Amino acid sequence: MSSAGEAHLARRLGTGDAVVIGLSSMVGAGVFAAFAPAAAAAGAGLLLGLAIAALVASCNATASAQLAAQYPTSGGTYVYGRERLGPWAGFLAGWSFVIGKTASCAAMALTFATYAAPPGWERPLAAFAVLALAAVNYAGVTRTAALARAIVAVVVVVLLLAVGIGTAASDGGEQLVPPDLSWTGVLQAAGLLFFAFAGYARVATLGEEVRDPQRTIPRAVLTALGLALVLYALVAVMLLLALGPERLAVSTAPVAEAVTGTWLAPLVRVAAALAALGALLALLAGIGRTSLAMARHGDLPRWLAAVHPRFRVPHRAEVVLAIAVAVLVLLVDLREAIGFSSFGVLLYYTVANAAAFTQPREWRRFPRALQVLGVVGCLALVVTLPSTAVAGGAVVLAAGVGYRAVAQRAGRLRRTGADGG
Repeated sequence: MSSAGEAHLARRLGTGDAVVIGLSSMVGAGVFAAFAPAAAAAGAGLLLGLAIAALVASCNATASAQLAAQYPTSGGTYVYGRERLGPWAGFLAGWSFVIGKTASCAAMALTFATYAAPPGWERPLAAFAVLALAAVNYAGVTRTAALARAIVAVVVVVLLLAVGIGTAASDGGEQLVPPDLSWTGVLQAAGLLFFAFAGYARVATLGEEVRDPQRTIPRAVLTALGLALVLYALVAVMLLLALGPERLAVSTAPVAEAVTGTWLAPLVRVAAALAALGALLALLAGIGRTSLAMARHGDLPRWLAAVHPRFRVPHRAEVVLAIAVAVLVLLVDLREAIGFSSFGVLLYYTVANAAAFTQPREWRRFPRALQVLGVVGCLALVVTLPSTAVAGGAVVLAAGVGYRAVAQRAGRLRRTGADGG
């Protein structure tokens, strides 16, 4: 927890704002980025994968909501892990979140540009989008919530229209659950689709900016998750009926393809671009607040803990993040980053479930069995992710652990030297 002398962020977000920030994070990532690779892994079995991902996400949501009510400060599971399990657990959660979501930011920026940019201009437009939305976040979190509300309203309306038109145009002949399921494929699809759910607890990383956090955060987390799940299920069924699992698996823009030739097709592309922007906006805000919390404890350079005196946001952390993501989208193809992001985020929620398991009776809102199921589910989905994602994530995670170990040792040596002097 932060000390009394540190500058604090302003509590300006209500329940509606918090729900919208979480929902905009999920809708942008899930509907327009995750269904095609999930279909490639499991075919029509992606519906079962979606159910498994939703079950694991629900366990994680109850853990996050319960923890956020007890620790209503910025940083999410980084803070919860430190408080309940110790500094190393907190660091593993925070570092997993930062690396996974930084990759997600780049992926969302590139997704936006794929729908919005003329050929050859995708990367420059993606970098511009990152810098522009970072400027919105810099100006204050109430602007973040206001823009997220507008984006998610447009996207949800267009998606519901697409569900109606795409389902009506299909012949209904596709099997929604095939008889020859590959459970390995289903679990891999669940791991990939978990990427789509990962925004549900974004409001927990904004805990220092939420009014009445003990009541607002649990309500907002569970409400956002439930709304997203209903929308995902409707869209998934429509895509399978309209395209079939084979076409869906290779589609770069499945929702638009499902309504090709109708008046809605161009609006779907606009909505997809807006959804990616909404997800990117909320991701930038969440990573900035986690970086703030880590810097306060010395797990990142302490100068990143500065809070802007006027806008009350972690401005240095957000500037560094924006530059890093802009460079990534200019130099690296991150269309396969979903697996890498899922690796980091699943480990993040593993720590959240373990931390929630240790909470005393007065703070418990849900049975401990849900946290056990959450840990088992997260780890099971991690090991079924593509091997390249697991290997790459493990290397980056190990690099962070090595950095912290060296930094901790250097700090002890400095203190020993000062005491000896």
